[in-house]
Amino acid sequence: MSAQPAWVTLGKTIRQLIRELETFEDQELEVRISLDGGSSHECISLIGKLDGKAVLMNCGFDGNR
Repeated sequence: MSAQPAWVTLGKTIRQLIRELETFEDQELEVRISLDGGSSHECISLIGKLDGKAVLMNCGFDGNR
């Protein structure tokens, strides 16, 4: 079993994320979050700080979780 590449596991800083988002031509695109490679995705309801990290959160509850 091969290890995942560093870009998958290291994550991004706020500065890196902003820099990457600024490359999108359409700055009005909705930002969503996926935990399964894009098969499903949710809107970002809140951005908070937890244990010294910025955390993107979806606060919806559909009853299936």
